Amino acid sequence: MAELGKNLGDDKVKTACHLAFKAHECQDKTFLEEKRGSDVIIFAFAGSWSADEWFTAAGGQAFGEAKIDPEQFPCLRSISNDELANVNQAFLSKFVEIIEKSTLKKKVMKTFNDGKRQIIFTGHSAGGPLAIFATIWLFEQLRSKRGVQPSSTSHTCLTFGSPLAVDHIFCHAVRRENWSDHFMHFVMRHDIVPRIPLAPPSSTMGGALHEILSFFNPSARNLHVGDSTLALEFFVNVMRNASCVATHAACTLMGGTNMLMDTISGFIQLSPYRPFGTFVFCSTNGRQLVVKNPDAVLQILFYSLQLNSEMEVSGAAKYSLYAHLAYEDEIIKNLGRQSVDCFDTLGEIPLNSCDSIDPQIIVTDETLNDFGLSARARLCLRAATEYEKQKAANLSKMERKKRIMKDAMTELESYRSDCEARGGYYDSFRKNQYTEDFQANVRRLELAGVWDEIVEMLKRYELPDEFEVQKEWVDLGTEYRRFVEPLDIANYYRHLKNEDTGPYLERGRPKRYRYTQRWLEHSGQKPSGSCGESVFWAEVEELRMKTSNRQPFAALKQKVDEIEKNLKEWLREGTVKKDAFLQGSTLVKVWTELHRLNPTEVQDITGFTRCSS
Repeated sequence: MAELGKNLGDDKVKTACHLAFKAHECQDKTFLEEKRGSDVIIFAFAGSWSADEWFTAAGGQAFGEAKIDPEQFPCLRSISNDELANVNQAFLSKFVEIIEKSTLKKKVMKTFNDGKRQIIFTGHSAGGPLAIFATIWLFEQLRSKRGVQPSSTSHTCLTFGSPLAVDHIFCHAVRRENWSDHFMHFVMRHDIVPRIPLAPPSSTMGGALHEILSFFNPSARNLHVGDSTLALEFFVNVMRNASCVATHAACTLMGGTNMLMDTISGFIQLSPYRPFGTFVFCSTNGRQLVVKNPDAVLQILFYSLQLNSEMEVSGAAKYSLYAHLAYEDEIIKNLGRQSVDCFDTLGEIPLNSCDSIDPQIIVTDETLNDFGLSARARLCLRAATEYEKQKAANLSKMERKKRIMKDAMTELESYRSDCEARGGYYDSFRKNQYTEDFQANVRRLELAGVWDEIVEMLKRYELPDEFEVQKEWVDLGTEYRRFVEPLDIANYYRHLKNEDTGPYLERGRPKRYRYTQRWLEHSGQKPSGSCGESVFWAEVEELRMKTSNRQPFAALKQKVDEIEKNLKEWLREGTVKKDAFLQGSTLVKVWTELHRLNPTEVQDITGFTRCSS
């Protein structure tokens, strides 16, 4: 069972599957729990057979998606790009209702506090997304309130036939936090349900989805749906939309310039939902394919349900519904068998079945054939694999530039020391009177080029997901921001760019500083904007101009108080250096003038350094 998760065993998966189906049959409760010995407790969520609880029209989004609440799920975002994850609003609302109104929260936290049991969340069908959100909720609780890194726990989520319910940013965030291995999703090759969210509700809601769900409803099961024209049309519609999503994703992976796909995506909105975690695809003959690469999972979801001819469509539509109810039988029968293949270790993917004598290629080819993966599918899988390799290559490229970056920072550190005799680091560079100032500007521009290259990769998600939380890069980015951003601010105001562009903080601040500041705030679990020690010079410059323009002090008081409070803290921490308080510096001049005008409300500048001593 090692291939399917180091913290699991076959018996735990079977027990979780059994309880998930028991919850499926028990619609009068939102979740069931079962203790297994003294070391495991399983919480299983019941699904829903109401179309309104699969997709909601609220918010006007075509696929019923909504951005997560950053207060409730602060990790579910892109740190650098500051983008929140989108999830299925109906499923999320159902989970929030459960956590707020049921005993689940109390029971889960009691189990964790006891510290004796592994917690497993599970669900079949629409119960799957609830199990996912419950697991993320627990990990967020542990991270923010307990100081526990969820990656070091054994708590797990197991889903069976779960519909897709989250977007690519959710996947990125979970991989970044090292939570991905805690999620395992079992999918029968022919099960249509995991693919349903790839089609817009507008094309499935008009009675069709309600009728399809009635096939799965244990209290009102309508088996005639499987033989109906409606089931056939539903199957074709879902797979047609899945084709658009998979093809567009494959073109993006390959870096192609398919004008037709660009045109289609311009007026046809594609589903935002994407896979994440570990997927275990189950074939009809008992073979299991374990896939962690989310781009590969998306391609397999589409291509493994492709048909050889139109004659097969009717039978496939019916079987795609029955497959959704077959998990418990298949898991019990096949789990633990030796026919488990891990996609990451398959090696080179042959584009066609061949007569190769290489044992590895033969095994790979047999596995791909078992899941009906055509030459086109295999090409897409190759692209997914190469895309991950390219991310690693991009990281290696940046790693090789670290030495250059650190050397430039060392030169700036020496420059900073020399500036103490010339009025301070900031003001010396702002005046730009010496050769050393010119050389410092060259280093500033060199570093900007490297960091802007990193920013562009992050904008396109072309670096490994964990990049923005790696301690060495967080530390390097923080050091860079504190050393170099004051120089950017000095350059900005020396050239009067504020008169054309506006205040630095509003219109002039480069992304390289915004990104690295967010890294530090995330790693330290600090509020957004709290690590602004590198931009206080821009705030001082704006105060300087406002006092020169005789703005009333009442309009400035809140900002003055904020800067005073922050400067004292940053001086104590050492993140702002005392050379900022040298006689004649911009800061001293501004604060001396403010104190002269308002001695009762503005502190004497000499009091700052005394407070920090």
